[in-house]
Amino acid sequence: MRHNKKFNHLGRKHSHRAAMLANMATSLIMHKRITTTLPKAKALRMYVEPLITKSKEDTTASRRVVFSYLQNKYAITELFSIIATKVADRSGGYTRIIKLGRRPSDDAEMAFIELVDFDENMAKTEAKKTRTRRSRKAAPKAEAPVETPAETSAEAPAETPAE
Repeated sequence: MRHNKKFNHLGRKHSHRAAMLANMATSLIMHKRITTTLPKAKALRMYVEPLITKSKEDTTASRRVVFSYLQNKYAITELFSIIATKVADRSGGYTRIIKLGRRPSDDAEMAFIELVDFDENMAKTEAKKTRTRRSRKAAPKAEAPVETPAETSAEAPAETPAE
């Protein structure tokens, strides 16, 4: 029985899977977007999001923990300096997976995984101004008195200058 064993093993032994996910996480951190198969992207999301959360607290201990996973000092520098400052106010959901369709050679489902705060195209679409819904009732007019047509015709001759 496989109760409570939810991790996708991706058809690999533990050491191969750990090395592959570490390499993919390093590539994601350095390039901000990578293209891969959908199951690998989902496994990578589970792998990299706790590391990004850990990077929000820049201490020696958290750097050592993240380095034990990634084993790349350039990726650690990028993660703790640039990425951590951009995602400081975000409480989770640092990555986005977008499906791309199927690969022609082996019909594998492809997707790209990207860091949410680093995609300029999506940031522009999210910054749209939202419309407010207007009610059918007319808004109350200003405090100016409304003149009736009878009043305007009576005042018209009085306003003409005398010659």
